[in-house]
Amino acid sequence: MARTGRPPARPLNAPAIVLVRPQLPENIGAAARAMLNCGLTELRLVQPREAWPNERAREVSSGAFEVIDNARVYPSARAATADLTRVYATTARHRQMIKPVETPRAAVASIRADIAAGGRVGILFGPERTGLENDELTLADRLLSVPLNPGFASLNLAQAVLVLGYEWFQGADETPPRRLVLNGTRPAERAELMNFFDHLEAQLVECGFLRIADKRPSMVRNIRNIFLRADLTRQEIRTLHGIVKDLSTLRVKGSKRRPKTEK
Repeated sequence: MARTGRPPARPLNAPAIVLVRPQLPENIGAAARAMLNCGLTELRLVQPREAWPNERAREVSSGAFEVIDNARVYPSARAATADLTRVYATTARHRQMIKPVETPRAAVASIRADIAAGGRVGILFGPERTGLENDELTLADRLLSVPLNPGFASLNLAQAVLVLGYEWFQGADETPPRRLVLNGTRPAERAELMNFFDHLEAQLVECGFLRIADKRPSMVRNIRNIFLRADLTRQEIRTLHGIVKDLSTLRVKGSKRRPKTEK
């Protein structure tokens, strides 16, 4: 049995996603999956073409049942937005309306501020083929437009939801932009690095690579900088020690086996 268009029992801490007249249950399922990827759980459906609930949408959601099973069905976009205090509408065409148009990234800060102040925010998405009608766009305070290739800016429904959801999630995500996965080891300590440099440089002197005395200091600095840029771990330092040791052993054995040439 479909849930009817009653507002949720608890205030929203994230924007509601409102799909207006979605045509395919597969697209609803894919949109629900995109929503849950980004921490969005409030799905509102306006006149879905296929009967709701829909098992095909549930299957395509790939486990986003929290979204699918709690979706609410409304008879119109007006009814679906009746309890909201701020409404955004997605569109690729402005239809000559005088409304503020924002990118998803720019809108996130305002959406979070509205929600923090106790507001209830919804984002409207139109049917796959035609998009939102003009009267539905007039329900919105602001329009959202995704900046894409002007020559080919078409997105399917799930893609559009994912773009909006991603920007929403990124607005509060604290994942560092770069990190080193250590897999049980740890970053090399300075003393470990210096010991390796001593080992390597001693062998480079022994084999003759650092044979030019006046160039040796600059060559040593360059070699050290190569390894310092690598953010080596303790395990990697041990591996490098082993490589240098085995190469030096092979060099010595090879020199003993190498036949002397006549002068």
